[in-house]
Amino acid sequence: MIDMLRNIPLRALFARLFSLLFFFLAFTLVAATISDVIEILRSDQPLMKAMINGVNGSIIALAVYELAMVIRSEYSGRSESHDIMTMMRRTLPRFISTVCVAMSLEGLIMIIKYSQLELAGNLVYPVAIIASTALLLAALGVFLKMAPRESDNNCS
Repeated sequence: MIDMLRNIPLRALFARLFSLLFFFLAFTLVAATISDVIEILRSDQPLMKAMINGVNGSIIALAVYELAMVIRSEYSGRSESHDIMTMMRRTLPRFISTVCVAMSLEGLIMIIKYSQLELAGNLVYPVAIIASTALLLAALGVFLKMAPRESDNNCS
């Protein structure tokens, strides 16, 4: 076992450890979400609350799973030939888009929830989340526009 670990570069070892940690965390989040939804359905609480909690937990689990996939694919040593900008151009849009979907759904769910509870004063928070999502998406667009492409590196 120790001889096998000596043959793995440190970067690949940490990538495997972190990806396993995030895979486990994503699995735990899915299990906790399922348990939470079942518990809400067994109680006398409305079905909408169970659905909202299920969507919230699932989206967070998906974001953590996507992070584990990015770490596994980009840092495990299989992509040593690419430079850092190529790696970022490939992985950042995938991860940021998952985070943006999670944030926008969370904001929309909060808007629906506060509207149903007639808490219009609290609508500032979900609007801020949605505005932050738009800003994050715009920043990603600016990054992708300004970052050199792989074809730019081959021409020089």
